[in-house]
Amino acid sequence: MPDLKTTPLYDYYRSHDAKLIDFGGFLLPVQITGIKNEHDAVRNAAGIFDVSHMGEFLVYGEEAENFLQKMVTNDVSKARPGDALYTAMCYENGGTVDDLLIYCLNQNKYRLVVNAANIEKDFNWLSEHASKKLKLINQSDKIALLAVQGPLAMSIVQKITNYDLSTIKHFKFADQIPLENVTCLVSRTGYTGEDGLEIYCSWEKATTLWNALLTAGEANGLIPCGLGARDTLRFEARPPLYGQELSAAITPLEAGIGFAVKTGKTEDFIGRAVLKQQKDNGLTRKIIGLEMIDRAIPRAHYSVYAGDTKVGEVTTGTQSPTLGKNLGLALVATEWTKLGTVLDVVIRGKRKKAKVVKTPFYKRS
Repeated sequence: MPDLKTTPLYDYYRSHDAKLIDFGGFLLPVQITGIKNEHDAVRNAAGIFDVSHMGEFLVYGEEAENFLQKMVTNDVSKARPGDALYTAMCYENGGTVDDLLIYCLNQNKYRLVVNAANIEKDFNWLSEHASKKLKLINQSDKIALLAVQGPLAMSIVQKITNYDLSTIKHFKFADQIPLENVTCLVSRTGYTGEDGLEIYCSWEKATTLWNALLTAGEANGLIPCGLGARDTLRFEARPPLYGQELSAAITPLEAGIGFAVKTGKTEDFIGRAVLKQQKDNGLTRKIIGLEMIDRAIPRAHYSVYAGDTKVGEVTTGTQSPTLGKNLGLALVATEWTKLGTVLDVVIRGKRKKAKVVKTPFYKRS
């Protein structure tokens, strides 16, 4: 696969017989020791993920805050240095360009972290709307990202630094932190439904840091994990996945991330009018959880019916490793989204019954 990009951990994957796939233009592991094994490690101990395929942009200049206020749905003016802000970018019709994290380095300087498959599209979209006074730099090929997730994640990473990581609260970060002599930005964020850290370092130092973290966590059950477990963990915890629960045809409100849409903020933003209308008038469709009643697994793009009427489509589905149930997320007409409603999912030409259930499917108590 000569046209695919690789991360700094490619040699590690090859030497450990990881199963590699094309994901967002990168050659990445879907699994290393097995999806269920990796999933269970994160739920019960800790797992480490190489997510260096994610994109990173630097936005800075006196107009940086105002620019981002115009481009994203959340209220950037509320972010202070050390804050990580989850948000979305939208088209004029309310459809989603991408969902992303914004790190406030200072009031004139921000780091944006975007989805791998959207790097070029997002950078072009931002560039089209940026003034000449603003600096916008794509740093995606210079910054690596490792995520350590799970109930033991914090104590494991603490072993390789003198910095008190417990001082970093959820959706906060600290910059210029030494981890095993590697200078990092350390963020109390993640994508798995567990506590943990996302760690940004230079591309060249990623393998050194990866090995140091694996050594530090060896006695605590830390194992390397691939994209398969990352997705099953994400699915159970309910964050949306771009291209499935979010897309140019699905708004952030329909996807269930209304907490990141601030239509009442002072500054106007792209897509605001449509999103405000959806908030004021109510949604005609939204993402809901499904639990199969019949024995079958729902998969993305399977049709959902109420009687003879198609009312929606599955966006993600699998057998939950944690719960042992066949579950799905689906974009469904609002009148069919009441908890307990029984719907049909068309699986290989046959209708299989499912019921609407509460999400997230998993939440650590």
